[in-house]
Amino acid sequence: MIYNFLTPFAEDFALFNLARYHTFRAGAACMTALLICLVFGAPIIRWLRSFQRGGQPIRDDGPERHLIEKKGTPTMGGVMILTALVVSTLLWADLRSGMVWAVLVVTVGYGALGFADDWLKVTKRNTKGVSGRMKLAVQAGLGLVAAIWITALMPVPLADKLALPVFKELLIPFGMLFPLVGMLVMMGSSNAVNLTDGLDGLAIVPVMIAAAVFALIAYLVGNRVFADYLQLHYVPGTGELAVLASALIGAALGFLWFNAPPAAVFMGDTGSLSLGGALGGLAVATKHEIVLAIVGGLFVVETVSVMIQVFWFKRTGRRVFLMAPLHHHFEKKGWAEPTIVIRFWIIAMILALVGLSTLKIR
Repeated sequence: MIYNFLTPFAEDFALFNLARYHTFRAGAACMTALLICLVFGAPIIRWLRSFQRGGQPIRDDGPERHLIEKKGTPTMGGVMILTALVVSTLLWADLRSGMVWAVLVVTVGYGALGFADDWLKVTKRNTKGVSGRMKLAVQAGLGLVAAIWITALMPVPLADKLALPVFKELLIPFGMLFPLVGMLVMMGSSNAVNLTDGLDGLAIVPVMIAAAVFALIAYLVGNRVFADYLQLHYVPGTGELAVLASALIGAALGFLWFNAPPAAVFMGDTGSLSLGGALGGLAVATKHEIVLAIVGGLFVVETVSVMIQVFWFKRTGRRVFLMAPLHHHFEKKGWAEPTIVIRFWIIAMILALVGLSTLKIR
């Protein structure tokens, strides 16, 4: 909105020319989102407490200390993240960009689904919420719409192909099935972040790290000069997604202020589903779907731990882990919560560096 308003005056006023630069608007979007969270975070938490009797329902089969330490903490803090993200993006991104709108649609849509899930949990005072089948159906529908939209905006040589991060000249053709690939990336990312969100600050920092990586990737693949130098596939229009990704970083930082141990609020499915969907949308739009699996490797490991646990328990009646997802396994082993969280953050940063290193491999 600010970009669209200031651009016509850029030639007459040199200061307004800053609005043309993705880097300036990305930084402005990040700071705007952070300020929105810091200013409105406390009122939003008070509002959440006003209708959540007893806060987020805690799993009876979870770690015993959660029933004591986390009881009464409100959930649905994703409202804070989404508000800051959407407002900042609308203020600083070029609203003529179809890529921005496509990623916003999947982000807000998944957030609305998460809000419905959280609402049912806090009003019915149980941990079930929206049924699994319904949740997957809505995610699939929204993801497919966003994937078709993004594919339609792609240049023809890239539109229906999957790019590989190391073998940069190799493209795997999927034809008309590629939107299904994009849909699965968004669904998988959304649910993986959701599974990781189990301890104070555990999910939000790896999301922030991944968003920072994709802010850089969006900027690079949206710039023909940088894309050619790094032998990346040039995707016109994705530079604007650096603004959205930066807004996500600012919103995540602002939320972390209130989610730092001991958390004053949980993001809930409202936050985790939408943030995962946003990362998936960024990956599909920038043609770096596989890089997301590397950068978001922590989310992948958490998801795989659940899959292994369920599969092995159904086959043998025994458990591989003391509890799944993986972070609960370490809780059961006696690790302190801050120890688990910080060590998982370190792993997330290492994986982000590994993912970034693929951008320069020739």
